[in-house]
Amino acid sequence: MTSSIALVTVSYFSRHDVVACLASVAGAAAEHPSVYVVNNAATDDLQQVLAPFAHTTLLSPGENLGYGAAVNYAAARLDPAAEWILVTNPDVEFSPGSIDELLAVASADDSIGVVGPRITNDDGSIYPSARDLPSLTAGAGHAIFHRVWPGNPWSKRYLRADKSKTTSTTPLPSGWLSGACLLVRRSAFDEVGGFDDRFFMYFEDVDLAERLGLADWRVLYVPTASVHHAGGTTTQGHSAAMLRAHHQSAYLYLAKRYHQPYYLPVRVALRIGLKARALTASLRS
Repeated sequence: MTSSIALVTVSYFSRHDVVACLASVAGAAAEHPSVYVVNNAATDDLQQVLAPFAHTTLLSPGENLGYGAAVNYAAARLDPAAEWILVTNPDVEFSPGSIDELLAVASADDSIGVVGPRITNDDGSIYPSARDLPSLTAGAGHAIFHRVWPGNPWSKRYLRADKSKTTSTTPLPSGWLSGACLLVRRSAFDEVGGFDDRFFMYFEDVDLAERLGLADWRVLYVPTASVHHAGGTTTQGHSAAMLRAHHQSAYLYLAKRYHQPYYLPVRVALRIGLKARALTASLRS
């Protein structure tokens, strides 16, 4: 079966989530996507659990590539007919019609590079999945202080940029969208080189959206499409490693964005601050 949409999800000992995710797809799309599951856990045999899902391709790179690199690994192997890449976490479940809604909005204008849905948590609250790109001060201050000083002014400014709690039903331009669920135009994804493989986990979505925007692709939040995100099931039991990855990615993003030589003192301060925060957080966990 050929499809204009290729769904790509990445599993790391996430077999139960993958099954629930794929089971929700049928009611979310009139045209069933082709499905690609990248198995980042070499010792986890997914063949049997994927057997009931037709048109599903299991890709096994033999190592844990990280999230963005695993999506890139799949993107390089997609059917040529796929015009859209639906990137989704394995612990996302699609609401009825949600994929169709994303596709309808994304395909309405050739300048749209990526769209993202409203994402709800287990308790029914809305996950902050659409935000402005972080400024240097707000992004760095939030990254360094928000766990140890939640009420700090930089986090307040960063969180005020959240567009996901809008009551509007109109698609909204956004600086970036959560990588938990994205529908990306394949030509736009290819043009900017996909995800930056250097982000093992976290901030790869911020970086991708920024590069799409710089390439004049539109980034839109679609509140009329809804998915549920269990959140964190893939990383449970790996909190220390994920904490390190989060801080490394935060530094990489800010250092990449502010790469000019005159920002060297800022980058040094960021590295020291983020390392100190990572150490403090690991001691408290």
